[in-house]
Amino acid sequence: MGNLGGKVALVTGGSRGIGRGIAERLARDGALVAVHYGSNEAAAKETAAAIAEAGGRAFVVGAELGVPGDVDTLVAGLEAGLHAHGEPAIDILVHNAGLNLMGRPIEVLTPEEFDRMVAVNVKAPFFLTQRLLPRLRDGGRIINISSVSTRVASAHGIGYPLTKGALEVFSHTLAKHLGPRGITVNAVSVGYTRTDMTSEVLADPANVERNIGLTALGRIGRVPDIADAVAFLASDDARWITGTKIDVTGGVNL
Repeated sequence: MGNLGGKVALVTGGSRGIGRGIAERLARDGALVAVHYGSNEAAAKETAAAIAEAGGRAFVVGAELGVPGDVDTLVAGLEAGLHAHGEPAIDILVHNAGLNLMGRPIEVLTPEEFDRMVAVNVKAPFFLTQRLLPRLRDGGRIINISSVSTRVASAHGIGYPLTKGALEVFSHTLAKHLGPRGITVNAVSVGYTRTDMTSEVLADPANVERNIGLTALGRIGRVPDIADAVAFLASDDARWITGTKIDVTGGVNL
């Protein structure tokens, strides 16, 4: 049993990529993990099965984010899973799910596209947190996955960085609000990371070379680089860290 034994975690967007890595790492550390997915149920079940095969515990929760009733659907599924495992509350909430419409500079980004990113990246975390605060134990953890694009001007569009900037403000403001309950709130800034969702971009050797050249540690990030940082923030070792952003980018654009 790891240092999260007896804890319960919800990871949004936990079926693939960075979210899957986070879910698997938290489970390996002993947490019961609710693996949320938006549309790919098979991937979520595969993640939960991999966790179980490794000796951990997990269940899946399905809810498309950014649509009417998204929080209601997610919370209903979470509560059903918690009840099935005899758990009344959660300890760790990781807002990982996100939508990035790349290649959409200000000249072409539509109101509908902008609204979709805000709905998934800002509105859903805000109101999901609001609903779950009564179920989040004192001394708990909220961890928001952000992006290096909030400090480095993005060549891929302005909408996504705007939403992640809002999430970072949400983090430190909420940290002050929840401090009396001993709940820490932090953001993790992610840089160039190799996942199934970035495989197409990183299939181009020129993109790989350019991104490595911008990174102080001289390589593309890997999913465990992010998951390990999240696991640290979720642990008791990070009990005195709140209201901040951890840059987990390998030193992009230093």
